[in-house]
Amino acid sequence: MIVVTGLPGTGKTTFAQALAAEIKATHLNTDIIRDALGKRGQYDTATKAFVYENMLQQAETALHNGVDVIIDGTFYQQTWRKAFAKLAKKQQAAIYWIEIKADEALVRTRVSQPRPYSEADYAIYLKIKAAYEPIDVPCLELWSDREDLNDMIAHAKIYLQ
Repeated sequence: MIVVTGLPGTGKTTFAQALAAEIKATHLNTDIIRDALGKRGQYDTATKAFVYENMLQQAETALHNGVDVIIDGTFYQQTWRKAFAKLAKKQQAAIYWIEIKADEALVRTRVSQPRPYSEADYAIYLKIKAAYEPIDVPCLELWSDREDLNDMIAHAKIYLQ
């Protein structure tokens, strides 16, 4: 299990989708799941929990079936990180953490553009940034504004070995 975390607009989903295609893994994304569950525009605590619980169930099924999975979301709270770490342990699966970062000025530009699933704008970025709990486990840090996607994938593949 590979968990791709980071603030909105940093390039998590672009990276996670490309890595999933490269290593033939299933890609699960909170925004895509929220959309599939008919919860678009709903970000209250209960809905967030519902989305993450659904993602946990999908990840558990994939891992149980021997399928590598890439989990993609902000994961700005330790609570959800711990839930996925617990799942990896239960399924006896290795877990890798990758945090995607980008310069705030670039993020502001990115989140001002329409994106297929994410509804996060700059105000949401700032709100999540203020609440973002530091990652307290070993983690690969990648900057989407400093490396091209192919280099990020190459660094991730080395990290995953």
